[in-house]
Amino acid sequence: MNSHSPISQFWKYVFPPLYGLVVYFTIRLVLDSVTGMKFWHRAWRQNMVEIGACIVISYLFVWVFQRLFRYFDRRWPADFSYRRVARELLYVFLVNLVFQNVLLMPLAAFTDDGAQWYDVVDINTIPLLYTLIYYGVARSSTFLKAYVANKIQLEKITNDQLQTELKFLKAQYHPHFLFNALNTIYFQMDEDVAEAKKSVEKFSELLRYQLYDQQQTVAVSQEIRYLENFIQLQEIRSSEKLQLSVHFDRRLNGQQVYPLLFLPLVENAFKYVGGEYWISIEASFQEGQLNFSVRNAVPGNLPPLRPGGIGLENLKRRLELLYPGRHSFRAEKGRDAFSAELSIVL
Repeated sequence: MNSHSPISQFWKYVFPPLYGLVVYFTIRLVLDSVTGMKFWHRAWRQNMVEIGACIVISYLFVWVFQRLFRYFDRRWPADFSYRRVARELLYVFLVNLVFQNVLLMPLAAFTDDGAQWYDVVDINTIPLLYTLIYYGVARSSTFLKAYVANKIQLEKITNDQLQTELKFLKAQYHPHFLFNALNTIYFQMDEDVAEAKKSVEKFSELLRYQLYDQQQTVAVSQEIRYLENFIQLQEIRSSEKLQLSVHFDRRLNGQQVYPLLFLPLVENAFKYVGGEYWISIEASFQEGQLNFSVRNAVPGNLPPLRPGGIGLENLKRRLELLYPGRHSFRAEKGRDAFSAELSIVL
């Protein structure tokens, strides 16, 4: 805060005398209520001496506490915790105890009938209550800034952790993809070099998408083109008896999605297809919701919990991180088919 701003000037010059007057008159009114005395009937010089002393003490009080607050900020910077508040309150209590008994108590000891038990009680409780109020008001801005800074730091750390986890999960798709594509091209080289070259071109497009076109979100049309190229590469290495049905809704165009969410489902279908040897891949867009489903025939002896393995587990985790509360995912194996359905609210 600028030391020459009106607010700063108020706290430095105007607040101390007001604080001193409030403390003084509160103590006098409480004491007069107990003793039956009326302090305004006393000699005005005596009252003015006490009032003047309270104002001077208040200037000293504010100066000491401002230095104490700066000490707190240097010792525990950018920290907001119950432990810090408790430590600060302990310091405030001890310093206030010194002020009350060293500076205020003599005013009662050398006036009227001397310091009585009720003087000790009032002088040790009333200023403390006002000090706690002053502490709360004076420190509210600092604690609010510390709280906001802590929240921002926590969100940054959480976001960094999520981004690291997302990159790790996304990277786990690459080894499967590279192995399958290279394996396909390897076998093509012995049969049809021209087709192998075309496969290399498709492979380069797929690799470029994974390596360079990884914006935070992409258009659904880009993701669909990626899947079409991937499916074409998989068709090359699949048996001719494979019955493949692919349908992508024409309304899926510029909607934004996170990339590589559908690849594990398609990759899983080609990996585990068997039995009657058919695969069905569909994507549609209805009322702001993208629906993607993949079904494939499987051998009857395929273990019920095995299809997809870590790939589907990674997909579930990515969906939880990217679309919390905005997606549904179901994957199950029937007697002769495995199906996976994914819906995302865009």
